Amino acid sequence: MHSRRKFLRQLGGSSALLAGGVTCANAGPQDRREHLIEIIKPRSANDTINLALIGAGIIGHYDLECALKVPGTKVVAVADLYDQRLIRAREVWGPDIQTTRDYREILKRADVDAVLICVPDHWHDRISIDALRAGKHVYCEKPMVHRIEEGQAVIAAHKKSGKVFQVGSQRASASAVLEAQKRYAAGDIGELTSVETFLDRTDALGAWQYTMPPNLDPKEIDWNTYLGDAPKRPFQPERFFRWRNYKDYGTGVAGDLFVHLITGVHTITGSLGPSRIFALGDLNFWKDGRDAYDLVTAIMDYPKTDKHASFQFTTRVNLAAGSGGSIHTRLVGTEGVIDIGWNEFTMNKLKRPNAPMYSTGYDALFTYPKAMQEQFVQQYDQKYPAGQYTRQVVNEPAVQFTAPPDYDDRLDHMIVFFNAIRQNNPKLVTEDAEFGLRAAAPSLACNLSAEQRKVINWDPVTMKIQS
Repeated sequence: MHSRRKFLRQLGGSSALLAGGVTCANAGPQDRREHLIEIIKPRSANDTINLALIGAGIIGHYDLECALKVPGTKVVAVADLYDQRLIRAREVWGPDIQTTRDYREILKRADVDAVLICVPDHWHDRISIDALRAGKHVYCEKPMVHRIEEGQAVIAAHKKSGKVFQVGSQRASASAVLEAQKRYAAGDIGELTSVETFLDRTDALGAWQYTMPPNLDPKEIDWNTYLGDAPKRPFQPERFFRWRNYKDYGTGVAGDLFVHLITGVHTITGSLGPSRIFALGDLNFWKDGRDAYDLVTAIMDYPKTDKHASFQFTTRVNLAAGSGGSIHTRLVGTEGVIDIGWNEFTMNKLKRPNAPMYSTGYDALFTYPKAMQEQFVQQYDQKYPAGQYTRQVVNEPAVQFTAPPDYDDRLDHMIVFFNAIRQNNPKLVTEDAEFGLRAAAPSLACNLSAEQRKVINWDPVTMKIQS
């Protein structure tokens, strides 16, 4: 049986292109795809994994299409609260699939093995728990919960079920992140001192202004069910189709996007999370009736553990970035820096001097009399000969990693999920319910901090807010 680490390295490392002319095995996109198929292919004709999609919006389509690329998977049912999306589901995935407004009908089916939960955030915990209790494997989109206090119930249901549960932040399985994890674990950048991340977007769709249907008939939407545990209010189409804009149903830039960034950092460092969180939030550009911030900046303290030194973590998401959308994570260590994009990274290592540094420019030396300067340099050269000592910071050749042009980290994440199902081993998934809360809670705490204008103290071990 593959260990998860070996399995992921096969996935992530199979297609890596490293600096220095080194090309890893199976570097071609087609070779990589065949390699993944060989790993995950069903063992027999009866080994098909029957899937049900709960929530057929944008991410639901992305996730299901990606899941169906994994050999031996089949969709048998789709649930959504908008009738027209159910019509579209039959157009895309066949007229024989079951479609329903009520996800509970799907959970009653004995032939459904796994569900993809792609609904608004305020329904994540309830449907996840119901699905686990019904004996289904669960792939739940991030963030795992809408409110921090919902997390423990999901964890308990996962542990009791014995089923595979995976949160859908694909950074946990992305090849660039996993390769950076290997470099970090090998000590290539020394002791971690700080992490800086950001994710910016410029366009309206990136800011959740999703296209709404023309000639909308409210009778085709189950509005009362949609509201769930959110406050009751009259039907408003923007709150259904652009739900990420509203705190009652979504979690804003923190829950939608900080989770990706934190997931990557936790995967690389093995951290359980921060102990203190402070954030500022603002609504600067998208003044369209939304109440979720379009700009959040946060700083977090990560405590020292047996896996890493204490470090500071800063992060930002801006939905009105002026210079184009981008994502970046920088890990700064005592001996180097790793800069990570979405599917690529660059590592710059440095060799620090083992002799005291001085300069004739930016240093006190140039303020002394010339004779004293000459005496200092003469004595320095005698004590620290150039051939025996490193006297300046030396940058080593950069190491670069780039995934192939057709690389899809979402697919790698799905493969991890289905591999765990086929091997009946939930531990093959790292981004389980505990990991999911440890990534979601600091993100959601950023919203609390911004709203309450205070530091949020968090216990990353017990996963509870501290007073």
